[in-house]
Amino acid sequence: MAIISDDENIKFEKTKNEDITSEETSYDMSFETNIRPKHFDEYIGQSALKATLKISIEAAKKRELPLDHILFYGPPGLGKTTIASVIANEMNTNIKITSAPALERPRDIIGILMTLKPGDILFIDEIHRLNKISEEILYPAMEDFYLDMTTGKAQTLKSIRIPIPKFTLIGATTKAGALSSPLRDRFGIIHRLEFYNDEELTQVIQRTAKILDIKINVKGAQAIAKRSRGTPRIANRLVKRTRDYAIVKSNGIIDEKTANDALDTLQIDKYGLDNTDRALLNIIADKYQGGPVGIETLATALGEDVKTIEDVYEPFLVQKGFIQRTPRGRKLSPYACKCFNISNIDLQQSLF
Repeated sequence: MAIISDDENIKFEKTKNEDITSEETSYDMSFETNIRPKHFDEYIGQSALKATLKISIEAAKKRELPLDHILFYGPPGLGKTTIASVIANEMNTNIKITSAPALERPRDIIGILMTLKPGDILFIDEIHRLNKISEEILYPAMEDFYLDMTTGKAQTLKSIRIPIPKFTLIGATTKAGALSSPLRDRFGIIHRLEFYNDEELTQVIQRTAKILDIKINVKGAQAIAKRSRGTPRIANRLVKRTRDYAIVKSNGIIDEKTANDALDTLQIDKYGLDNTDRALLNIIADKYQGGPVGIETLATALGEDVKTIEDVYEPFLVQKGFIQRTPRGRKLSPYACKCFNISNIDLQQSLF
């Protein structure tokens, strides 16, 4: 139960509260000005997820009820926010978008919940970072569509229950394990978003290039896709940088050679690794004979903090099979040694 004092001056009617960091997405904007897809038939990749969501959406429409609450998790850049907007468009409803760090005070989350209309979607990014009070406010709102609160002080303290319209909460997180069990269990639909393969990324790149009026051929799109780390967000960023290179150094058309030259200039290799990725691998290979080496030691040697390595660099290196996590720390895999011609380490060394 949330405790709200009179001093906070909460207004339960719709209000222009500048402290509420959210935005209501409008779907009348021109398609050409936004590379985010609006419908499932435009959304590339995540085939199994799309098939499941289509069934859930169709069933919700026939029941004339909002969707169950949905939790999306997976690495950043795979389209969690985008697919939430697609769901809202398919349900013909509005979506309010915010992030957990913006909901610091009880009145922030309460203000948003009180402005929802029946059937609206509330999207909270990085939902694992919600503070305890905001999370507890969500529990009755998600289950019973009520806000349980107390107002006043001492003898004037009163408990009130305020109904809110039925809505759908869509949470997105890169760390599903960081969610508390009570919050995670209140989501009726839970899905993991997977990395994209090169073929899917090629389609994403071609679609983005068409929207942005970038001239690119299939070979050029495939070259960019191979270095995009399985992530559409990175692919879209590389398309723009490659376009700039093509305009200055070439005839404005992105072919295979132009794409490879541009990405070489950006120091992104054929595996999608940048300077920091390669520096991390080199530290393990050269200074620690291939590992194992502790993550704190790696962070110190690389000049980065532990969370940056764990959240930004390591997931892709592990997913590609370049690094192995062992009880004693991180070590290079035989695959990494083969790819980078590393021969001065003992791959058979014991882990214990």
